[in-house]
Amino acid sequence: MSLGIMEEEDLAEYFRLQYGERLLQMLQKLPNVQGQSESPSIRLLEKKKETKIMHHNMLQKKKMFQRRMETLNLRWEELGVKEAQLKAHIQKFEQFIQENDQKRIRAMKKANKERELKRQHMQELSKGKQEMVALRLEHQRLSAKLRDYSIFNKYLEKVVENSEFEEIHEVIARYKTLVSMHHDLMQSAQEGQEKIERAKARLARYMEEKDDEILQQNNELARLQMRFDHARSNVIIWESRWAHIQNTAAKKTLLLGTIKMATLNLFQIVSKQLKEVTEVALEDTHKQLDMIQQFIQDLSDIWAEVKKKEQQQVRV
Repeated sequence: MSLGIMEEEDLAEYFRLQYGERLLQMLQKLPNVQGQSESPSIRLLEKKKETKIMHHNMLQKKKMFQRRMETLNLRWEELGVKEAQLKAHIQKFEQFIQENDQKRIRAMKKANKERELKRQHMQELSKGKQEMVALRLEHQRLSAKLRDYSIFNKYLEKVVENSEFEEIHEVIARYKTLVSMHHDLMQSAQEGQEKIERAKARLARYMEEKDDEILQQNNELARLQMRFDHARSNVIIWESRWAHIQNTAAKKTLLLGTIKMATLNLFQIVSKQLKEVTEVALEDTHKQLDMIQQFIQDLSDIWAEVKKKEQQQVRV
């Protein structure tokens, strides 16, 4: 709603209160000048007093509607600012929702990748367990052999005689080599077990951290959904208010058209009374009102002049 429309509404309301049916009846009841010169002086005084009261009321109503126009203009500007702020807020919120969806998609991809890494770690863990079982079996087999060979010293001597070994210490050296090999295997098995335990601990910590992150993301998503629902309800309320404002403006525009038609009719009556051609546009309501007011002022002057003449005649 523009400032021009607000001014036309105030003028329409001003005219409706001040120039209504009462002014039309007054114009119709006005007699010609010769007939008025014969009216009693008391009637002239009453008409003059009534005219002054109407003029005073017109000024008061005009000031009141000017203040009302300023208040409505300020209110309209505030509504425009609030509407712009609401649209900007909704746009930022939609952009935030889109960014949050992108983050959620990236988080899901990351979680899938981490699940794949977990599956690979579990496979490696299973493979390590199988290797550890094989190493234990090998260790058991070598230990049994070692006990068998250490018991039979004579058998070793015979073995030396009937084998590639020349002396028993070579056999012992071979035994030491096997013991060293067993120790290495045990150490490797222990290191493998420690790696497995560390991998299990890392996997447990990783799964716990990811569960916490997923829970936080779900909570944040729920909070954002609540904010979005609240913003959407506010949009519905402001749309309803905007529709009400548009309906009110349409009704006032219709009333303004009716008042303009009444103004034009009164202006045509005044023009007929003046019996002169006026160059005032049909759409210029302000000038029409000014001419009507001037006509009333001229009538007041005529009343004053008639009263003066009657007083002079009474003195004579």
